Amino acid sequence: MHSFRVLVINQISQVGLRRFPHDTYAVAKDATEPDAILVRSQDLHAFDIPASVKAIGRAGAGTNNIPVAAMNKRGVPVFIAPGANANAVKELVIAGMLLAARNIPGALGFVAGLAGEALNIDHARMDRLVEDGKKNFAGSELANHTLGVVGLGKIGCLVADAAIGLGMNVLGYDPEITVDAAWSLPSQVKKAHSIEEVLKACHFVTLHVPLADMTRHLIRRERVDLMKQGAVLLNFSRDAVVDEEAILQGLAAHRLRYYVCDFPSPRLVGHAGVIALPHLGASTREAEDNCAVMVVDQVRDYLEHGNIRNAVNFPDVVMSREAPYRVAIANANVPNMLGQMSTAVANAGLNIHNMMNKSRGEMAYTLVDVDSAVSAQLIAALAAIPGVLSVRYLPAPGG
Repeated sequence: MHSFRVLVINQISQVGLRRFPHDTYAVAKDATEPDAILVRSQDLHAFDIPASVKAIGRAGAGTNNIPVAAMNKRGVPVFIAPGANANAVKELVIAGMLLAARNIPGALGFVAGLAGEALNIDHARMDRLVEDGKKNFAGSELANHTLGVVGLGKIGCLVADAAIGLGMNVLGYDPEITVDAAWSLPSQVKKAHSIEEVLKACHFVTLHVPLADMTRHLIRRERVDLMKQGAVLLNFSRDAVVDEEAILQGLAAHRLRYYVCDFPSPRLVGHAGVIALPHLGASTREAEDNCAVMVVDQVRDYLEHGNIRNAVNFPDVVMSREAPYRVAIANANVPNMLGQMSTAVANAGLNIHNMMNKSRGEMAYTLVDVDSAVSAQLIAALAAIPGVLSVRYLPAPGG
């Protein structure tokens, strides 16, 4: 009999799914009463998420398609795979810069338009048409131009490093840069103190920020107006990070030469200054494999051991087992929760070997290793504490 059931929504890489042991996991697209859900792009806001679900894994980096706030109320962590698709996005950003710098979309369109001519002319005439037309698509090299990178997470750091390798100067801005990101950032990257400083100084600007209230329409009219004449703006983050009206106005005023994005929209498609790709950022075999592997491993570690890594709504809590008997508790981040939990464990006559508690915003999470098997009465007592959202008993195999 399987210990866990996993509902798979969307096409998840088999490289990742094979990391679920067949003897203890039932993984299917029609799993009933699942313990976990794996998803890519499917919108779960209107999806009836079963009460049995203990975790959701998103094989990607964003969670706009997942009702995170509703999962908070149920004590359900939502896992992501940060950085797993970073190389794929980095390469697409570099491709986007090259497309814009060398006017490649227009040049390709010009050559495609010669198809009809080719039926009626010889090589010499074709050569003359090409020579006459190519002057309209003269571009610039990336070397010695300045790239502004807004958002210095894993992707931003990789883009900065690649741009330096191409001979570009790089100016970076991220008011919330992590210690790990700071360590991985190339030393040649100059630090900007504001987004306005980046926009004023750079020939190319690339955005790598999550979509949140603070970043919605981060690039708006007054900020577009600060950019260098003929600048190129690249957006491989989320569509709403920029204000489309501001982009169109910037293109009309030739403040922007190109807007390169991964998010086609009715207003942008077909505009000569827009290079819109069909959301290709993470669409490589390698990225899909990496995301699936990462999120499967995280969901497994949570279901089997209660450890949390890379959940968007929970703190990271990883604790080595010091006893076969473990309890995992998700609760609201309010006073006196640890005291009440410890009292319940003591009243059950159990000794605590090890205990870890961390909080993140309104959520808190606790792992407790005890010296003896845990009774159903203790689980019920812990669940009855006001503010406790979920309690799971996780005995080690044979425990």
